[in-house]
Amino acid sequence: MSNDDAAVGVRISYGAYLKKHTEALIKDLGYEKACAVSGKSKATLGRYFSSAPEHSERYMPIDVVAALEEEASFPYVTKALAELRNMIVEYDAARDPAVEGGLNSDIVLLSQRFATLMAEYNDAIADNIISLNEAKRLLYETTEIQQVLLDMKLHLEQESNK
Repeated sequence: MSNDDAAVGVRISYGAYLKKHTEALIKDLGYEKACAVSGKSKATLGRYFSSAPEHSERYMPIDVVAALEEEASFPYVTKALAELRNMIVEYDAARDPAVEGGLNSDIVLLSQRFATLMAEYNDAIADNIISLNEAKRLLYETTEIQQVLLDMKLHLEQESNK
């Protein structure tokens, strides 16, 4: 395998990862709001996360990502980019409405999310095969757990700065 072949393999896996997070960003807002915020059509937004070969090299422009993430509940694409570089994204707690509540409510929510993840996993492995839809549900629940853990971290940082 040449270096070019290896680079293409990495680009493809990065691409699939970015497209999944782009899809999550758009679905977080809903198509109608995403179209209004971005100035892009539903079809164009769909192409940005399409896994079809003809759209494999099409990605959302960074200014559109920034505009959508400003309105979304979570910076999906920014976080994905950071993860691909083995980096951690920090949030400004003052701007994040999800940080309301407290550590106790975070613990309760984490328990609920983890129970949901385990239930989804139990259903998924019942036939010893995890289907694409089951994998998507597991990925969604895992992402939700990450968000709860991030909120917990913010609450703990807030408490430690008092």
